[in-house]
Amino acid sequence: MDVFKQAKIIVTKLVKAGHTAYFAGGWVRDYVMGHPSEDIDIATDATPAQIMDIFPNTLLVGLAFGVVIVVWEGHQFEVATFRKDLDYVDGRHPSGIVLSTAREDALRRDFTINGMFYDPLKEVIYDFVNGQEDIRRHLIRAIGNPHERFQEDRLRMLRAFRFSARFGFAIELETQQAIFENAEQLFPAVAIERIWQEFKKMAMYPCFDQAIVEMHRLTLLDVIFPELKGLPINELRHLVEAYKRFPKNCATIFYLIVLMPRLNREEKIEVAKRLKVTNRDLKLLHYFEDLNQLIKKEKENGLEDLYPWAHALANPDFSIVVEVIAATFPLNKGNELLIQLKNRFEKLKSHIERIQQKTPLISSALLQANGISAGKQMGILLTEAEKLAINNDYQDSQTVLNALKQTMLWKI
Repeated sequence: MDVFKQAKIIVTKLVKAGHTAYFAGGWVRDYVMGHPSEDIDIATDATPAQIMDIFPNTLLVGLAFGVVIVVWEGHQFEVATFRKDLDYVDGRHPSGIVLSTAREDALRRDFTINGMFYDPLKEVIYDFVNGQEDIRRHLIRAIGNPHERFQEDRLRMLRAFRFSARFGFAIELETQQAIFENAEQLFPAVAIERIWQEFKKMAMYPCFDQAIVEMHRLTLLDVIFPELKGLPINELRHLVEAYKRFPKNCATIFYLIVLMPRLNREEKIEVAKRLKVTNRDLKLLHYFEDLNQLIKKEKENGLEDLYPWAHALANPDFSIVVEVIAATFPLNKGNELLIQLKNRFEKLKSHIERIQQKTPLISSALLQANGISAGKQMGILLTEAEKLAINNDYQDSQTVLNALKQTMLWKI
């Protein structure tokens, strides 16, 4: 049974028990827009206790806010009691709730496009906030007074841009002004980890580049990343052009790195650590910087040494990272870089495979058999042997060993 039919059964059971129940929020928005969605939340006038009486298989994860998770045929549905929020005390959460009507429940939500209900039994949309009209006009509009909505929950300012990035909708002018006037109050109400989660969601959407520019124009981006304060908006527009050419499903950290070409590696790492990104993201950032440095060095000095290139090309993330770097170049230059490095990969393929498999032509055992004792010199000779093999395209151990014995390092 599909999710819609399961959710409809839950609504039917609530109605048969004498309650009002509707689909709510995001699913209704997507339904109005003609987008498929299986994320169905249900709103009802039944209290949490009444919901649990009707559905014994529940999870109590949001009871303080009138939310019960109903488990039906293995699927979890959030069933929330119509509510009105009491005063917000921390810029994120209400101090409590009181039971209310569907209309009052709609009025406490964030944006008009998310404030509609749908009755799956009567097949009727209940729209107390003109959400359908704003969808028609491609607008993100805060419900009621936008200043109040953002004072209640400061994260909503960022969510406005997430929905804008997702649907390509403009943010309505009063809502824009409220973001501009409240941007400085984002911290400390909203945890930086929560902000990074929003960025990761936004990066998946087609209009993320436009959202970034608008966030900068309304100063919210500068609050999150003070490093970008004073950046001319035309320069930012140029930087985000790269997003359109990024490989699919690449890590969000890349979207951030390319906004900060003026920062050095250490400064970028500090930004990433402030966001509390994963170790995986930090490794990608380091590799991005390493590869960029190799490209710049070759551009300035020509190709001097294939050894660092073989190791760079052996990195399993090479294809994604070089595509991101190429995306920051003018289109023709980026394509030239991709072709050049693809050819280099083929040229160095045997050496790359040995690096990946950790099977160099010269091993410590072979050097010991030729009279080299374990110690610092051993490590130096192993590195030199690998450089000789890669730069001269040697393919057998004896050739490399003979060349190594002719170097000054062997004679030390």
